[in-house]
Amino acid sequence: MKAIEISQPGGPDVLRLADRPMPAPAYDQVVIKVAYAGVNRPDALQRAGLYNPPKGASDLPGLEASGEVVACGDGVAGLKPGDQVCALLPGGGYAEYVATPATHCLPIPGRLSLKQAACLPETFFTVWSNVFMRGGLRAGQRFLVHGGSSGIGTTAIQLAKAFGARIFTTAGSDEKCTACAALGAEAAFNYRDADFVEEMRAVGGADLILDMVGGPYIQRNLKALADDGTLVQIAFLQGPKIELNLVQLMTRRLTITGSTLRPQSDYAKARIADDLHKHVWPLIVAGKVAPVMDQEFALEDAAAAHSRMESSTHIGKIVLKVS
Repeated sequence: MKAIEISQPGGPDVLRLADRPMPAPAYDQVVIKVAYAGVNRPDALQRAGLYNPPKGASDLPGLEASGEVVACGDGVAGLKPGDQVCALLPGGGYAEYVATPATHCLPIPGRLSLKQAACLPETFFTVWSNVFMRGGLRAGQRFLVHGGSSGIGTTAIQLAKAFGARIFTTAGSDEKCTACAALGAEAAFNYRDADFVEEMRAVGGADLILDMVGGPYIQRNLKALADDGTLVQIAFLQGPKIELNLVQLMTRRLTITGSTLRPQSDYAKARIADDLHKHVWPLIVAGKVAPVMDQEFALEDAAAAHSRMESSTHIGKIVLKVS
């Protein structure tokens, strides 16, 4: 099969089209003929040598895909060859075929295309598990998400709106802020000329913040929280290390938590998939939530897709057309 491999750690130009053996399904796994693969920040981190695959996972990048099941391993129930699915992957999505646990597959919701469905797993698993399962977001709460025009951000805004929260967000341009407002954000702050801390304190503080920036944002996030608020950290684009006075956590009863999806157990990911199928897939079928698409690239143009993502000019999700 054709696949995109990482020839060595580095920039987008290290991505190479190569021939690889087709995967075979292990116990409780399916093999999917990939139609589209989503492009995500962890793919770029892996390419740069900063995010190693878990033990036993493919060394190829790609954490989500859509396509057709072509083979099922022993123990698989509820799926058969010919079924169209989208799936969270342990790796290997930038290829014509990929193996993944059957319990991490979900049906294509409603009338979504395979291209749209490829944009669902990584961001929806991440947002649901962190904002709702871990962060406990409830109707009426004030929710701040950084990077509102990203794949994570556009997903978080829509899901928070669907469940009745008040949504605030940051983005890097007026165009991106307008896009966030159109998705349901009550206010979108251009971080180049607005202070989100002051903006959030003016409305009473955030009950929940979803952050992938880290670095100096961590201290500012704590200031932007309401008393009893929660900061959920899912990435550290500006670094994970800061000096922090923890007294404010005690006096204001703040919570700092977070997670990363890829290292979690197959069982944990299956639980998230079940929750999504029960609580979120009906919203997609009803047209209340939909992936926001940015641009499509051919598989062999994966380097250009990574350059697009790392330019931070995109709004929504980037995909690779595989077959």
